[in-house]
Amino acid sequence: MTTDTIEQTREPTRSRAVFSQEDFGLIRTAIAHYLREVQDQPESVKYANLYHRLGRVA
Repeated sequence: MTTDTIEQTREPTRSRAVFSQEDFGLIRTAIAHYLREVQDQPESVKYANLYHRLGRVA
């Protein structure tokens, strides 16, 4: 058995979460604050969408 064969039969490692549930709430709060700062700029739409997506996670 070659090392290539051994590598192919190994189970993939389970991914771990980078952020905790509490982190999502903190990030969402920070984005809400930033949204007020950039509300009249075109990029505010992207931040508003991110804010709403994070609401589904938290």
